[in-house]
Amino acid sequence: MGTPAEHLPDAAPVPATRRAGRRVARRTLTSRTFTRSLKALEELAMAGGRVSVRVDDLDRRTSILSGDDHLPLPVAGLGVVPLLIEVAARFDDGTLDPAEPIDREGVSPVHAAGTWQHLRTATLPLADLAVLAASTGDTLAANALLGRVGLDAVRARIERLGLTRTALMDHFRDSRGPDDAPHPALGSAREYSLLFSALASAQAVSARVSEQIAGWMSLNQDLGLVAAATGLDPFAHAADPSGLVLLDKTGREPGVRAEAGVLAGPRAGVSYALIVQFDESAFVHGIQIDEVFRELGMELMEYVH
Repeated sequence: MGTPAEHLPDAAPVPATRRAGRRVARRTLTSRTFTRSLKALEELAMAGGRVSVRVDDLDRRTSILSGDDHLPLPVAGLGVVPLLIEVAARFDDGTLDPAEPIDREGVSPVHAAGTWQHLRTATLPLADLAVLAASTGDTLAANALLGRVGLDAVRARIERLGLTRTALMDHFRDSRGPDDAPHPALGSAREYSLLFSALASAQAVSARVSEQIAGWMSLNQDLGLVAAATGLDPFAHAADPSGLVLLDKTGREPGVRAEAGVLAGPRAGVSYALIVQFDESAFVHGIQIDEVFRELGMELMEYVH
């Protein structure tokens, strides 16, 4: 009979328990909302960058910013999110043991990012590898998880979620040859924004799976792109005393910057995704690209406050 579909719902509210303080009246949306971000993104596109952007208001269930949000682009490490969803779902249904040990000697080697390669401990349980993949972008940990659940299972999970412009195509590699996929993962801003909306509202696969993923995403230490505007401590923001809620994941590789997440404050909550592909020779180490992400972050902060 096959596996039931798990199609993502439209943008939905973050539960009130995740918000801090009393809600205040919202400002009226106008065409001038996110004008600085739109200008920066337009300039980036005119300079040759490929951009996919989407911001959804979680309470209004409406898109408040979009631009080529259907366009599939390389997303680098952001592609581990569907992988982590598959891992969490298997933890939840008992088909995968979170305590199962994995030896890195049997994992496809990669040295791009992460801490496991530098640890003396060569064997870690699956649950710890999920934390490393989510929090530090550990590519070796991600490869270990992918090797355990299998690429076909992650692809099937993506299909059941109803994501048609999102794909995990390969494990992470230090270099890619002519027989390898050109990128490990693809995705569109629209689908990643809706995916994070579903995670925040406990509607991705199940409430328990969503809660597990949200917990992992709240540990992300790369706050250098959109999330730079929050001023949060990169190493300790899961329970920020100001009540600001951030769940996010980034992706970085040569010529690619990507971030998707949820940002919620006293006035509003949003899910967002910004993906940029660019020619590194036209930009100084992607510095201008990073500034565009931070501009979006500043306007998101203004919106949720």
